[in-house]
Amino acid sequence: MSHEKIVALYDTVAHAEAAVNTLRMAGYPSADISVIKNDGDAKAGWTETWFWQGLFGEDIAPHEAEVYGRAIRQGGAVVAIRVTESEAPKVIELLDSHKPVDVVDRARAYAASQAPKVAVPPPTMPPPQPVTTTTTSTTPPVTLKKDEEVVRLAEEQLNVGTRKVESGKTRVRRFVVEKPVEANVTLHDEHIEVMRRALSEPGMLRDADWSEQIFEVTDISEQPVVSKSVRVVEEVVIRRKGTDHVETVRDTVRRQQLDVERLPLETVKK
Repeated sequence: MSHEKIVALYDTVAHAEAAVNTLRMAGYPSADISVIKNDGDAKAGWTETWFWQGLFGEDIAPHEAEVYGRAIRQGGAVVAIRVTESEAPKVIELLDSHKPVDVVDRARAYAASQAPKVAVPPPTMPPPQPVTTTTTSTTPPVTLKKDEEVVRLAEEQLNVGTRKVESGKTRVRRFVVEKPVEANVTLHDEHIEVMRRALSEPGMLRDADWSEQIFEVTDISEQPVVSKSVRVVEEVVIRRKGTDHVETVRDTVRRQQLDVERLPLETVKK
């Protein structure tokens, strides 16, 4: 099975890290993803073609090496991922969503601003961006001595990554309920009483007022007056709390083994 190494250059480390997170969330294992950035330890070979060819393959051109080296020195980063050939288009689309640097356009800009150190390819033949380098799973040839043969044994490895999925939802609903309440209040009433009383020693009036008069006195009574006030009695905080747990992933991997059997000469002749 052939594999491809997809390489993307970003002007900032933040863009590169965002691209790496996107790849991980898409299910690609971290072991297949690498990030090259300036950690304060400058490397003299950053602008040399051989440095990048040693990392990404012989397809890296000198003008690409120049762009990679200058971008990293200025705070950029390079993201590389190794995937199968069928996954390459999807990975390129994910990396493009974070706006990688067009290496060819950047190389032309460098060449226009100063005397070019290396030859830049003509505008009619720009290579695709991100850069795709193809490698295969074949093993380099081994120099054999006379009367020697080599039998290669392969073994599968289990690579486990993580991806985020929805595992459920929590719904919080606020609603109103009513409950009967009662309170005791003391009310005051004032009523009019008309009483007649006889005088024990009635006196004589010289001038009696024989005019007609009307007296009105109002009864007073209290009634309950009800009002309502609102106060906050409780707060509910809604937040997401993360926890980690270990889950064992079980699968099977294949491994080739060698069985050596000595055959008698008579069996070989048959």
